Amino acid sequence: MKIAVFGTGIVGQVISIRLAGLGHLVTIGTRDVAKTLARTGKDMYGNPPFGEWYERNKDSVKLFTYKEAAALSEIIFNCTMGQGSLDALKQADDNFDGKIIVDISNPLDFSKGAPPSLSPVNTDSLGELIQRTFPQAKVVKTLNTMNCFLMVNPAAIAEDHNVFVSGNDQGAKSKVKEILRSFGWKDGNVIDLGDITTARATEQLLPIWIRLYMALNNPMFNFKIVVGAAPKI
Repeated sequence: MKIAVFGTGIVGQVISIRLAGLGHLVTIGTRDVAKTLARTGKDMYGNPPFGEWYERNKDSVKLFTYKEAAALSEIIFNCTMGQGSLDALKQADDNFDGKIIVDISNPLDFSKGAPPSLSPVNTDSLGELIQRTFPQAKVVKTLNTMNCFLMVNPAAIAEDHNVFVSGNDQGAKSKVKEILRSFGWKDGNVIDLGDITTARATEQLLPIWIRLYMALNNPMFNFKIVVGAAPKI
């Protein structure tokens, strides 16, 4: 498939290389190609500048503007920072007609420092906001409750664990589930929560995820849903 990955940070890099390794034609979208390649500073997590990574991987992925990447793609992975996701997607100039947007970002609000809060929250979600803004697209929320290395390699944790899927279009969710299987996710570990409004729940896992990361000092963990017998009353 032809897949665009919006976002040049560590999440976009990891997703892009995994997709390319699976044989997909991958383009990475950014606002300004020249400026992105010219950056010399490390990102907020201390990772090297994107240009260094791209130089090593430009035979596997190509870098374009958001508009160009969206036009070339069948599916778009939104790996941008949540507070900038809508603006980034709007740069694609509505090249979303009938396309799937896989939203793996979270609406983390760092305006008051760290740890971040969520905005929107409770009665809305970033997944819903993207779907309302681009009604011609089919938004599927998934993979946003874990570290990016686990997203593409669930076997990095020995025990079974879960990934959640939210979206209005069943066909779109089926295609996304195929991609999840190609990443190594077992069907039994994929939980379809329902329509896009259920993205509120998965986005609201981020506060506890962040606190667990701070307590464990290790991002390689995930949520496992254990189901028992229903109690008899």
